[in-house]
Amino acid sequence: MRVKSRWNKKGKTHSVEEIAGALAFITWRIATNGVLSMENADFDTTSQEHRLQIIGEFLAFTIHMADRITIEQFDENERMEFMTALSLKCAKHMEDNKRDIIGPGDYRQEFIDLLNQRMADYAQFEYSALEGPSFGLKRFFGDRIADLFGGKDKQWVSSQVMDIEVPEIMTHLKRATPNLFK
Repeated sequence: MRVKSRWNKKGKTHSVEEIAGALAFITWRIATNGVLSMENADFDTTSQEHRLQIIGEFLAFTIHMADRITIEQFDENERMEFMTALSLKCAKHMEDNKRDIIGPGDYRQEFIDLLNQRMADYAQFEYSALEGPSFGLKRFFGDRIADLFGGKDKQWVSSQVMDIEVPEIMTHLKRATPNLFK
């Protein structure tokens, strides 16, 4: 997957909101690519709505990892502004897609509630800038994705997520994120 992560105008300073908007687009691409990767590995999704549920979990994990990766870039106020903007922009992407597929509804708050829960869940686990997310964090994420799959796929989903999807997420995030601050 190719992700554009460089600004068109070199040397221009970008606001926290602009950086969050660019990263929201990147995290959405990473999350949708994760679902596609799962399907290509023969894990069955049952509907577009099911795919969006999985994308929601991928997105929550990716947003949390983005927070862990960028934490050094901001002071506390900027970090709060950044995470709020990133979360709201991702919620907007989710809301727009759910409205297109499912129809009218308050999907933004539903995603924000999921994100708040996952941020609290993932905060309990270790993260190292050098090694990335801890085994427990990866396992927890894998188990959340496995919960969304049923039947024959459920027992293998967590391993696929931990061994294939998480390294892929981290590769794309670590490659794209630093460019947004230049």
